[in-house]
Amino acid sequence: MLGLGKKAKTETLTGGAAIARLLANEGAERVFGIIDGTYHGLTKSLAPAGIELVSPRHESCGTWMAGAYARLTGKLGVCIASNGPGVANVLPGVAVENAEGNRVMLITSCRRTGIAYPDRGGTFQNFSQTGVIGAMSKFSENVPSADRLPEVFRRAFRAAFSGRPGIVHVDIPEDVINGPIELPAGWDRLPETYRRVDAPAASANDVERAARILLDAKRPMIHAGSGVLHANATAELDAIARLLHAPVTTSWGARAAVSELAGYAVPLTHLELCNRVRNEADAVLALGTRLGETDWWGKAPYWAKPEDQRFIQVDLEEAAIGVNRGVDVGSVACVKSFLAQLGEVIAERKAEIDVAGRRAWLEEIADRKSRDRTKLAKKHLGKAKPGALVPPAAIPSICRERFSDESVCVLDGGNTAVWGHFFYETRRPGMLLSTFKMGMLGAGVAQANGAAIARPGKPVCALIGDGAMAMQIQEVETAVRENLHVVFIVVCDRQWGMVKMGQQFANRPIKTLIKGTLSPDENLNTDFHQTAFDEIAKAMGAHGERCQTTEELDAALRRAIERGGPTVVQVEVDRVAHLWAPGLREFKDMHQEPSGA
Repeated sequence: MLGLGKKAKTETLTGGAAIARLLANEGAERVFGIIDGTYHGLTKSLAPAGIELVSPRHESCGTWMAGAYARLTGKLGVCIASNGPGVANVLPGVAVENAEGNRVMLITSCRRTGIAYPDRGGTFQNFSQTGVIGAMSKFSENVPSADRLPEVFRRAFRAAFSGRPGIVHVDIPEDVINGPIELPAGWDRLPETYRRVDAPAASANDVERAARILLDAKRPMIHAGSGVLHANATAELDAIARLLHAPVTTSWGARAAVSELAGYAVPLTHLELCNRVRNEADAVLALGTRLGETDWWGKAPYWAKPEDQRFIQVDLEEAAIGVNRGVDVGSVACVKSFLAQLGEVIAERKAEIDVAGRRAWLEEIADRKSRDRTKLAKKHLGKAKPGALVPPAAIPSICRERFSDESVCVLDGGNTAVWGHFFYETRRPGMLLSTFKMGMLGAGVAQANGAAIARPGKPVCALIGDGAMAMQIQEVETAVRENLHVVFIVVCDRQWGMVKMGQQFANRPIKTLIKGTLSPDENLNTDFHQTAFDEIAKAMGAHGERCQTTEELDAALRRAIERGGPTVVQVEVDRVAHLWAPGLREFKDMHQEPSGA
């Protein structure tokens, strides 16, 4: 017991040093962001806390690096931005990473205590940072005084690790970050003292009801959302699919949740087959998905009508349950925990499963997959001729054969990403990145760098359109400085291809169908001049090559993979062929309300 008038022990340190210790307690190993005097107290304290600072060339890229790092490692991604213009620059990254559901903490500085929140009037480099980011994220709070810094960070960490992941933001006055603060004993307590550290399990009743539906069904299927990846539940998904002898479809964001070599996998690029499976299934186990627009809202005619199909939905976020389609069982739980629990029940009662009937269905699906793939390859790969410009389908196909299954592939850039999806097969769970829910051009450059940091030892394959690459090419210098083994394959068609195709069909559809494309004077600002990305890469210290044929591309990729470090391979693609990417009609249909709703 303390003596009369005796004060409790306190600790004096900079606010930045306190933040670094709180991050280290949460297992943070890297922080992504640009150095700045407004948070020097933090950046100088990272290394002593065992945290590495990785600096991109643009604040948004720091956010995208943090998001890729978080998704691939399962750790908290952390990024920083300095007050005013730095925070304004980071906003595109906030929008993307919150939409993608990656677990990222953004730490920003703001002007000193007393002149902001509210603005005294005319404060330099100041705006309502929490007001703006709060509308774009799952948590945004300003630290009003030094003594409340640990409390606000604990609230942010709690938000980061509860429900659907996304951006959490803490905004700290520069005088608090850089100046000395006095904190009471125990201020830096460990995560288990202020938040849940074990994933929430499902109720036994939910598991039993779900098992009963899946055991009784003749043709059950599984639909995986990105929650499977965030929960690191790919092994559990594989196990339950094999136990149930059930096909698995995925949302766009969860394409990497399964190996597409698995007999039960129904890749999303098999568009008609996915619709067929979702209509033939009499029971659905939906995991970590909101059944959003790219899942056709879970509605007919792309899914069976509710009266013909039992539906089980599992999600960490209670607000996601039944939001777009009614459910028979709605379980608020971690997908990984739920699948482990369900697997135990199914394993004990697997004798009740009609294995022969389900296997016959899977064989039908496998046969249809094989025929679809053969037809697609014949249409788009059979046109490759020696010496001709590279057909767009050949680029991801050659990349797929040259990069190992352990290499992360990043897809960025309109039609380039579409061709990549159709011709770059996912053979190992977790090895594909993109901005599936936002389609953000240019983010892939930084994602590739973040992936190389998260998974060192294997080259990263980054398939990027020339329009997207031009937006963030400065990050090649980041790859050089950090000695990252990233191969940027820049697909050059010198046009905004996806926009151009839509514009042409809107203006002159018949001529577009006959000619394949319109003349430049019939398009509005969709064409641009050639850019020497390979030469820019060399100027930044990377290796650069330019290719025009499949043979040249294959040789360039071999050299880039063997060489190590960053390489930019510029590929000149057939401009007209590149416009006609697969699935464009379905992509357009997706943006309409399903007619069978």
